[in-house]
Amino acid sequence: MVRGPLGLLLPLAGSALAVWLSTLLHIGITTSAKSGWGTVGTVVLVAVIFGLVNLLVKPIAKLIGCGLYVLTLGLIAIVVNGLLLLLTSWIAGLLHIPFHVNSFWPAAVLGALFIGIVSWALNRVGDTLTKKRGGGPRRLPPPPPPRPQTSGGQWR
Repeated sequence: MVRGPLGLLLPLAGSALAVWLSTLLHIGITTSAKSGWGTVGTVVLVAVIFGLVNLLVKPIAKLIGCGLYVLTLGLIAIVVNGLLLLLTSWIAGLLHIPFHVNSFWPAAVLGALFIGIVSWALNRVGDTLTKKRGGGPRRLPPPPPPRPQTSGGQWR
């Protein structure tokens, strides 16, 4: 499915909003931007980095740790997401983006869980807003052609 510009911007905005909200939880995720617009830029950049980390690293982690995923019935994904958020914080530090995750527990694990839930909910809303609606009533298929009549008797 090809998405329009709004369909591409809403998930990014939802992820950025989720990252910003996670900084308000006071669990050890901070942004030290000097202004309001600086904070907006920071959370948008962090959302992009987190998306790229999830796109590139998460499949490798799932492949390597597939036994743990099966053994824990998928609960190890919470730990993996926390580690990916820590990796995002490290990359942001390398790029001099004022975003920092203090520790693995509770900051990274709870922050990644919170970001995931909020992003999922906002993306569901965005999908509903950008979904194409049908134009008018649903059309029924045409009726089947009539059967040819046989001359003569019926089959016995």
